[in-house]
Amino acid sequence: MTDVTTELRTADGKSLKAALAASQVRAKRRAFFLVAPLLLFILVTFVVPIGQMLKQSVYNDGFSSTAPALDAWFKANPLGTPIDESAYAALASDLKLMKTDRTQGQAGTRINYDVAGTRSLFTSTARKIDKLEPPWKEAILGADAGWNDPNLWRAMRSASNPYTIDFYLAAMDHTRDKDNNIVPVNPNRAIYGKLFGRTAMLSIIITVLCMILAFPIAHLLATLPLAKSNLLMIFVLLPFWTSLLVRTTSWMVLLQQQGVLNDILVWSGLIDNGQRLEMMYNKTGTIIAMTHILLPFMVLPLYSVMRTIPPSYVRAARSLGATSWTAFRKIYLPQTLPGIGAGSLLVFILSVGYYITPALVGGADGQLISNMIAFHMQNSLNWSLAAALASLLLGGVVVLYWLYDRLVGIDNMKLG
Repeated sequence: MTDVTTELRTADGKSLKAALAASQVRAKRRAFFLVAPLLLFILVTFVVPIGQMLKQSVYNDGFSSTAPALDAWFKANPLGTPIDESAYAALASDLKLMKTDRTQGQAGTRINYDVAGTRSLFTSTARKIDKLEPPWKEAILGADAGWNDPNLWRAMRSASNPYTIDFYLAAMDHTRDKDNNIVPVNPNRAIYGKLFGRTAMLSIIITVLCMILAFPIAHLLATLPLAKSNLLMIFVLLPFWTSLLVRTTSWMVLLQQQGVLNDILVWSGLIDNGQRLEMMYNKTGTIIAMTHILLPFMVLPLYSVMRTIPPSYVRAARSLGATSWTAFRKIYLPQTLPGIGAGSLLVFILSVGYYITPALVGGADGQLISNMIAFHMQNSLNWSLAAALASLLLGGVVVLYWLYDRLVGIDNMKLG
């Protein structure tokens, strides 16, 4: 009888464990189905576009897909092989194919990214190719001597492979010489390094200004009675209810030489009418407008941290003989570091990728790398270079995030 009872208990225990395990599996499955739409949304709108951008930064088949004969010649002849009659015969074959398919502009544009002026070379020679006869080298060079440029053939060899790091080289102000060595570009054409430096510098300035302005605002909100702080919080959140474009154009009205601020300075006698300040279409305008726009993103993390700091800590330090400055520096400030770190990281990341405000008020001196990315996407149509610039910007943000995690700890981040 005892053995039977033991077996029943064991069976009941196993069935209970099995039921509990099945219940946990159903709960996990239910939780997964609940978050599945969000995961799908993130995959479609975030992960896939970033993957496409990273691929576009190293892949461009604008030339390789239109020049099969040259691709075969480059594969059969290693770098350093003299450009002989067989190479020009392959070029003539591809030019005929390009003319038939109307892809000479596409091929020329791809090479033009590396060697300026080659798009017209492709289109003009393609128009004449049916009238040319062998020997092809003599005929093509007679049509346009530009085909004799060793750097052009180096660029075509590089572009014959759709996968390339040349766009990253261009994004870092480097290129390849006729011997395929990586060299810096002409200093007069080195613009991307300066833009990345300007973007980092202005973002740091804007972050510091936001922190200086937001700290007393957040402290006031945290120490006032709840009814009053809620009223003042409305003014902090008010910019979120106003269009970004409206806020930016408002600063244009205020800051221009014939604007409100200059008129007030002239009216008050602080400056003469001929000495109006230039605060638009330069770094000054970008800093002022972006500081105003990004200030709430610094106030809210600081406020969320300061609200949880008991006032009794500072009062206790004062009662023990500490001065107001010592109590602030050793007691209050260290407890606000998670909010300072989170707000600074948020404002800096938003600053480096901002586009509308620098485009409207920055001018040539106040534009950031995001404006150059937009230029290559919309005007020059060099999407691979735009993707390379964006990938470098993304990499910088990821490194910054990693440093923050190592120095402060991402678990200490408080965003509100």
